[in-house]
Amino acid sequence: MTRYEMNQIKPSKFNVYRWIAMSIFLLCLIGSMVGFSRYAQNTIKIEAPQVDNGKKVVVVLPNGKKVFTFDKLLVEENGKLYYKGERNTIDLTGGKVEYKEWGK
Repeated sequence: MTRYEMNQIKPSKFNVYRWIAMSIFLLCLIGSMVGFSRYAQNTIKIEAPQVDNGKKVVVVLPNGKKVFTFDKLLVEENGKLYYKGERNTIDLTGGKVEYKEWGK
């Protein structure tokens, strides 16, 4: 058996060490990426501005139904009472406004 054949048959320890080193490197790389992404997500804080809508009120309509809303969302125009929300306007004419705490 020649030296060339002996080296080809005998497993090299260098390959085992290479696989161990590559595995450790990949684990460290993945761990650092996960750690950085968690750190970055915890440092980003998006806070919406606080909106003060006034006191809580209940508007009792003539037919007995109740509308739960806030004081600053009620508008009186031309003797009529309106609820003006972000996307809609509701006519609450004839309803009685009661200042009550509702829903907690």
